[in-house]
Amino acid sequence: MVEQHHGSELDQAGQTRRRRAGIAAFMTGLLVTLAFFAFFPGLPHVIDAGAIVVSLVVGAVSQWACRAWMSRTASR
Repeated sequence: MVEQHHGSELDQAGQTRRRRAGIAAFMTGLLVTLAFFAFFPGLPHVIDAGAIVVSLVVGAVSQWACRAWMSRTASR
């Protein structure tokens, strides 16, 4: 009974860590992509709907990659 409770706490701590890392990865991908569209030379310096959609997609992909990497390393 005690082992189950202790294992549950460890699993919950791991989930919290993965959630925080996923949020950080999403925000990093989003902000880096928006900065790219805003400041890269040669591009019009306008953040339009397409740039926002691409930034959201890049953020989602970076979040997915971070969670997959953390799950893979946690299983080892």
